[in-house]
Amino acid sequence: MKDIAGTVLKGVPDFCTVYVIHKGKISSTKAACRPAPSILSPLRNQIMLQANSKYNGMDQSMGSSANSRSSVTGHSRPGSEPSPRARQNDSNFIKSPFTHRRAPNGKAYELSTPETDISFVSSGRRSVDVYPTYSESFEGSLTPPRLSGFSDVDSQGYDSWTTGRRSLDILPLDLAASPEPDKAFSGQTMDEVEAEMRRLKQELKQTMDMYSTACKEALSAREKAKELQRWKMEEQKRLEEARLAEEAALALAEKEKAKSRAALEHAEAAQRIAELEAQKRINAEMKALKEAEEKTRVLSSLSQPDCRYRKYTIEEIEVATEYFAQSRKIGEGGYGPVYKCYLDHTPVAVKVLRPDATHGRSQFQQEVEILSCIRHPNMVLLLGACPEYGCLVYEYMSNGSLEDCLVQRGKTPPLSWQHRFRIAAEIGTGLLFLHQTKPEPLVHRDLKPANILLDRNYVSKISDVGLARLVPPSVADNVTQYRMTSTAGTFCYIDPEYQQTGMLGVKSDIYSLGIIFLQILTGKPPMGLTHHVERAIERGAFREMLDPSVPDWPLEEALEFAKLALKCSELRRKDRPDLGKVVLPYLNKLREQAEESLYNSSQSCTPLSPCYSQVSMSKDDMSYPPSTQSSIGG
Repeated sequence: MKDIAGTVLKGVPDFCTVYVIHKGKISSTKAACRPAPSILSPLRNQIMLQANSKYNGMDQSMGSSANSRSSVTGHSRPGSEPSPRARQNDSNFIKSPFTHRRAPNGKAYELSTPETDISFVSSGRRSVDVYPTYSESFEGSLTPPRLSGFSDVDSQGYDSWTTGRRSLDILPLDLAASPEPDKAFSGQTMDEVEAEMRRLKQELKQTMDMYSTACKEALSAREKAKELQRWKMEEQKRLEEARLAEEAALALAEKEKAKSRAALEHAEAAQRIAELEAQKRINAEMKALKEAEEKTRVLSSLSQPDCRYRKYTIEEIEVATEYFAQSRKIGEGGYGPVYKCYLDHTPVAVKVLRPDATHGRSQFQQEVEILSCIRHPNMVLLLGACPEYGCLVYEYMSNGSLEDCLVQRGKTPPLSWQHRFRIAAEIGTGLLFLHQTKPEPLVHRDLKPANILLDRNYVSKISDVGLARLVPPSVADNVTQYRMTSTAGTFCYIDPEYQQTGMLGVKSDIYSLGIIFLQILTGKPPMGLTHHVERAIERGAFREMLDPSVPDWPLEEALEFAKLALKCSELRRKDRPDLGKVVLPYLNKLREQAEESLYNSSQSCTPLSPCYSQVSMSKDDMSYPPSTQSSIGG
């Protein structure tokens, strides 16, 4: 501040009075050394005349403003009228926009000269700014920083205000300074000057307040614009978020719809599975009910007094077998032990079911149902049964089984070739009877020499039909296959194709029949018998394969019989001959030949000849009690 005051004091002319104001108070004063020079010229007089004519038309407010300015500069005293030169200079004064507008309170904006803007102009030349450096710095300080919200209107108003200030510096010389400075300031005191300065400062403060208000309004407008833009951006963002949320909701709804469809399909599949399971359960229950009814029917049929066999009580069987004494036991099989006894004065064989037999009960029911319904001379006769304890009562076969005779077990005499051919024909006849059973054919499945029983006349009968299976008629008529879930039979006698595939047919028994025929010829075990016979026939040594216990074999008939047996024991079912059309006719031919030979030999033999040993007699038949023997004879 001191540098500015010093610069102004050095640069000001000596005819100017300088006031240094600091913090609203006059700190120092420099009085003029000499009066301002006055130069008169015709041009200046003409200008003054024109200014006077224009000055007369100014309004009273401008005159009062001029009076206030003249009181500061010392050109006129209060209450005195301005001179013509003053009016001429006022007419040249530039109008400010602050006098054109109105304040919010209805008053015109008042432009006050700042305290430091005191200029003196020399007459006869251009007006000179008393404080050029200070004025520029003051204008720079008043110029607000360039704000982004500062409008063009505010800028123009500020420029007009600055221009109005500068117009004060170019007033005519008469208004700027009096020719006599000592007289201009003689009527004013220092208090008046300070009062004037305070008024000017108050006006400046009001002006700055209005400017600040305008700036604030501009900033507020800019903030509102920014807020509006921000609101618009937020609205767009909300719309975008709403759109994305809608798309996500649609996608989620589609996904949920797909899940719902999948759940419905799964539920339908589960329902179908449940229905199938329910149907299976119903079928199983119906099957079980049917089996239960069948079992009940069988048991009820067994308990009926009008059944085809006689029902024995366990007490009767125990008494007859002497409570199952070992001396009465004549054999034992997979089903259980067999006892010989007498019931109703008749020799019988009682087969007792073992408690631990796996399929004994089913075999018992099967055998009872089959044998009680059929009658054939080559089938074992069922006399009765005890259903409660699983006991079967058969007719007694005094000569045992075919296996016992072939191996000569128990010192039994060997069978002649005539009996062997006849037994083979009888086995074929009984088997064909089973295959032609109505309404459904029967497959024995366990045909072997041990199940071929011989009576006292060496008449063969098929037994052990407990494993027989009922085959549908279509299967039997077409000679096709019937699939079984489990195979049954005896090793070396069971059909290989049936054993491998479970396919059961009437030709399954033909394989077993062929093995039996080979055993009748050779008297050898069944293991590998077909292979040995084939090799012997190929080598021409078939005679060596025949049973040596029979010395008079008819070689040609035996060879043809062996070839037929080999055809019956083919591995493939389709290669085996038909029982009724091929096998049995040839067997009947052999039986006729055997009976003819037997008849011729019986004619040539005496009662004491060895051939009489083949007569169907046994010691068992001769050992009946006297009462029994008499009853039979009667």
